[in-house]
Amino acid sequence: MVSGRSLDVLHAIVSDYVSSNEPVGSKSIVARHQFGVSAATIRNDMALLEEEELIAAPHTSSGRVPTDKGYRTYVDTLARIRPLSQAQRAAIEVFLHESRDLDDVMVRTVRLLAQLTNQVAVVQYPSLRKTTVRHLDLVAVGEDRVLSVLILGSGVVEQRIARLPADQVTEAWVHGLRQRIAGSIVGSDLESAVTGLQSLAETLGDWAAPEESELVRRVLDVVVDQLRANRTDRIAIAGAANLTRPGEFTGDLHSVLEAIEEQVTLLRLFGELAHGDGNVAASIGRENAPYGLSAAAVIASSYENDGDSVSRLGVLGPTRMDYAGNIAAVRAVARYLNRALGDE
Repeated sequence: MVSGRSLDVLHAIVSDYVSSNEPVGSKSIVARHQFGVSAATIRNDMALLEEEELIAAPHTSSGRVPTDKGYRTYVDTLARIRPLSQAQRAAIEVFLHESRDLDDVMVRTVRLLAQLTNQVAVVQYPSLRKTTVRHLDLVAVGEDRVLSVLILGSGVVEQRIARLPADQVTEAWVHGLRQRIAGSIVGSDLESAVTGLQSLAETLGDWAAPEESELVRRVLDVVVDQLRANRTDRIAIAGAANLTRPGEFTGDLHSVLEAIEEQVTLLRLFGELAHGDGNVAASIGRENAPYGLSAAAVIASSYENDGDSVSRLGVLGPTRMDYAGNIAAVRAVARYLNRALGDE
């Protein structure tokens, strides 16, 4: 394990390579950094780093670039994370404070994180399995259609249309059905609400006229679908175009885009990295091979909703990324979400 000046040289190489996207030589290190030693001495340090497989020469007689192992050592030995500027912190506060509801919070968060880092940003929606049903409304919007409006304790508003097989909808019928369904689910968590509606459907013959059974089933199915949709894991993604900038991503871009499309893969990877302790973790290059992302780096953290459910957020990009800056951005946004969602 390297230490002392050689470790400082590694940090200099990573910093310069991230900013320039060019192999770094000993002369440029002497010119850009205040080591107080000759280029020959820096070359000796670089030779040691190369022996440890922390840097490598992409071409004969060229400078050196960090390896996956080098990036890992760099991240593990960051003495301090560069804090966000006052302007960046203010932008987070202002931009996210204007959010109208949970969906807007998630969309704004992922877009802001992509802008701060210039990477692909990923934010997992808060787990809503223990969220309660706050309100249900059914509205007749035609003789064969009923609008179901579901409002959860987390602020999520879900609207869907139930299309019925006959023109038999009246306001009185819808009102009575709303009272029965709402009485079974309002105040319950999502799991219990689904169970309650299933029980309601099983006893349909006890309280609904035979000619109404199919109409009621259609409405019940729509409400159940709304509840189930909010139990599943959902993520918001922004910034995929950042991967296509010239010289930005040199690996297999197709496999990365596939992983982004397969959201289950990202959820597994972010879940492995972020354990709910609020810390920021990184997974670099070959460490991501089991997920088909061996040419990518991932930085992830977690946030809590109401102090109970833990969700993840972070960024994905090339191994040549600004780790210090991106870790600071992920940490700051996670802390803001902790405050914002915890206060709701």
